[in-house]
Amino acid sequence: MTAPPRAYGDALARGAIRTVPEDFFVEEKLGLEPDGTGEHQLVLIEKRDANTHWVARTLADFAGVSRADVSYAGSKDRHAVARQWFSVWLPARPDPDWTRLDAEGVRVLSAARHRRKLRRGAHSGNAFRLRVRALSGNAAAVATRLQTIAARGAPNYFGPQRYGHGNLRAARELAAGARLPRVQRGFALSAARSQLFDAVLAARVADGSWDRLVSGDAANLAGSASWFVVDAVDPTLEKRVAELDVHPTGPLWGRGEPGSTGAVRERERAIALAQDGLAELLENAGLEQARRALRVVPSRLTWQIEGDDMTLAFELPPGTYATTLLRELIEVEDRGGGPDAADHEAC
Repeated sequence: MTAPPRAYGDALARGAIRTVPEDFFVEEKLGLEPDGTGEHQLVLIEKRDANTHWVARTLADFAGVSRADVSYAGSKDRHAVARQWFSVWLPARPDPDWTRLDAEGVRVLSAARHRRKLRRGAHSGNAFRLRVRALSGNAAAVATRLQTIAARGAPNYFGPQRYGHGNLRAARELAAGARLPRVQRGFALSAARSQLFDAVLAARVADGSWDRLVSGDAANLAGSASWFVVDAVDPTLEKRVAELDVHPTGPLWGRGEPGSTGAVRERERAIALAQDGLAELLENAGLEQARRALRVVPSRLTWQIEGDDMTLAFELPPGTYATTLLRELIEVEDRGGGPDAADHEAC
């Protein structure tokens, strides 16, 4: 699979991530406080080198409930240290004594009752602290590009982290008529949708329009799922885009027409239909058209470069990936072996 174009030119250095799990720390921002009452218990855990799906099964087994009674807002990397929330449905049941949970790499940090279960994408974002080792290249240029990314954002690719291991290949097999188990089919559909979005974004990066609006775009209001069609680009809209208040979007493919219009819609449809039957696969699976911002803007971005070590800290909205930001800076050697697994809605 050909790597998509970068927005700011070639990588400026090389470096290794996840040499040890502690080099990749992510903390989920829930964006709400537990109610203190209700049938669900919100459980904050810290996991080290552990798969999110395995942790959910472990919590279910310990609490004596079905795996379907445990939910979470988004998957987190296996080869990392991650703090994230789970909800456990405990109707008419006492609270488990989580201090007795004995699971390698898992610690329960807190637990409190809540009236609603956690749903995918329910969190407000993720905070990252990354260490890049064996950094070689132009450190001053890396720092300058980080300043640019803080001011303009980066292309919001899903990338390999969303595809998982073999899920895109499975999607093409599905499109060719293969049958897959339900869970694997879900991962494959997610990878197919991500591939179509990334293909549209790659075309916009190539022509320089990934961070500006053109007539016919569906524009996203920053910090929300709302979007509107751009009939004509005026100075007010250009100012809002420059201020990171509005972003152009690309399609999350499904049934119906993309939210864009005119030449933008035709281009998106042409790119989607050229992807080995993946567009038809998603339409036939019953997924509905949605939109996703073409750029992601990190908040609270800080960095420090000392010799051949670089540390970064930043926050990203749900469903976006730290590794897509890193690739705008460096050629990444991922010593942790890649993603946890493809996730359907958010990370």
